[in-house]
Amino acid sequence: MAKLPTKKASKGFEETLWDTANQLRGSVESSEYKHVVLSLVFLKFISDKFEAKRKQLIDNGQEAFVDMDVFYQQDNVFFLPQEARWSYVKARAKQDDIAVIIDTALSTIEKCNASLTGALPDNYFSRQGLEVKRLASLIDSIENIDTLASECDLTEEDLVGRVYEYFLGKFAASEGKGGGEFYTPKAVVTLLAEMLEPYQGKIYDPCCGSGGMFVQSLKFVESHQGKSKDIAIYGQELTSTTYKLAKMNLAVRGLSGNLGERPADTFFADQHPDLKADFIMANPPFNLKDWRNEAELTNDPRFAGFRTPPTGNANYAWILHMLSKLSEDGTAGFVLANGSMSSNTGGEGEIRQKLIEDDRIECMIALPGQLFFTTQIPVCLWFISKNKQANPQYGYRDRRGETLFIDARNLGTMVSRTQKELTKEDIATIADTFHAWRSSESELERRIDAKEIGVETYQDQAGFCKVATLDEIKANDFVLTPGRYVGAADVKDDGIAFEIKMQELAQTLYRQLDEAKELDQAIRGSMEVLGYGK
Repeated sequence: MAKLPTKKASKGFEETLWDTANQLRGSVESSEYKHVVLSLVFLKFISDKFEAKRKQLIDNGQEAFVDMDVFYQQDNVFFLPQEARWSYVKARAKQDDIAVIIDTALSTIEKCNASLTGALPDNYFSRQGLEVKRLASLIDSIENIDTLASECDLTEEDLVGRVYEYFLGKFAASEGKGGGEFYTPKAVVTLLAEMLEPYQGKIYDPCCGSGGMFVQSLKFVESHQGKSKDIAIYGQELTSTTYKLAKMNLAVRGLSGNLGERPADTFFADQHPDLKADFIMANPPFNLKDWRNEAELTNDPRFAGFRTPPTGNANYAWILHMLSKLSEDGTAGFVLANGSMSSNTGGEGEIRQKLIEDDRIECMIALPGQLFFTTQIPVCLWFISKNKQANPQYGYRDRRGETLFIDARNLGTMVSRTQKELTKEDIATIADTFHAWRSSESELERRIDAKEIGVETYQDQAGFCKVATLDEIKANDFVLTPGRYVGAADVKDDGIAFEIKMQELAQTLYRQLDEAKELDQAIRGSMEVLGYGK
């Protein structure tokens, strides 16, 4: 496995590239220039892969085949005619028509590689009116990616993937609310992957943004010595530019996925009507209003057996859509606003009650605030399953009639004045609790022996986690807020007698009252000196 670079070296390069990209802000809208940067990073990456394969063919005495696309595509390498290669673009970086040259390269790549249809910007650079000098400077910076890969002892694929991920996060942070439409914080996606453990099978995201859920699934599989070919990716995205970001993001990782024939609305133009997924990971738009009108989707089969979700909020429409897409043994994990756990508006409480009575709710997690770049709204994670019976294949015990509640609001570390992040330890604490509860005895023993888990058994912890029965949830009016169930954390006895502690507190209070009196007198004196006395 490639050795990771030091954080300082990698981050320094990423920040340098980011600073160069920022020079484009004067001539390109902030919401647009991510497509400029990421398209060029993508072009550089696939060109380098092409050149490496081309050299291999020549070195192996197969020079006659260097212009045949099949010899590249069989190794998951995109075939690039000369005018679509990075070297061709780089050599013309300072020409006045460089924008047209880049657009031609991207268009040619799409035409020669069916899997990239609809993935790349269409005449994008020409329409932006970019300053040649700044565009040339950005091209020069991107040219250095392969140099850094050698210095860091990374594969270029690893490094470009890191650059791509870094840029997506920075763009989301800089764009505010709009950026959140294509990016979910890495820690949240990692937690979903660690909880669901998508080793193999079909993975689906009905609102996939830039594809972060898929990338993290791949990382999870690889970190546990699995193979990417064991997972099949399905997704859908409404926004055209974000749909392109997702296709490029997958291609950068060497992944192929079915994101539908086009960007489309998941509710009205489902691109995967017959899909039954083993795992669903999603971060739907929070509290989406006016997602349908009163007459639409009232008899939709995805909502069969439930009340149709209200027009004023799509939260429960997303839940029921994902439930309908699960295989019989599938599990979904997704992010929603906290209001989804208790709302009764428009019949949402009725839908939630039926989900609970049908025993679909596996686990509920309250997350700390300030995790998202784009909103301060508190959020939670839902995990739903169609089948809670024991499953030896996955090592699950029988959880029928049980729901695990985790209150993780006190976890997380501030990484900036406004941003909080879940650490690796925080993620392990939450995921280990979930797996200890869900695992059979033999599976838990295996995990302990393999050092995959940091706890030896599941136990309720006041203030953090609690397993509740259907009757307990019913007694709480079918509200799913973890705080209702986990209670308050135990306060450790410090050994000081109540009488002594109370006496100390009383003395402190009296001292503070005396100080307040002195301050009042001082303020009055100052006011009188200024001529504002009584």
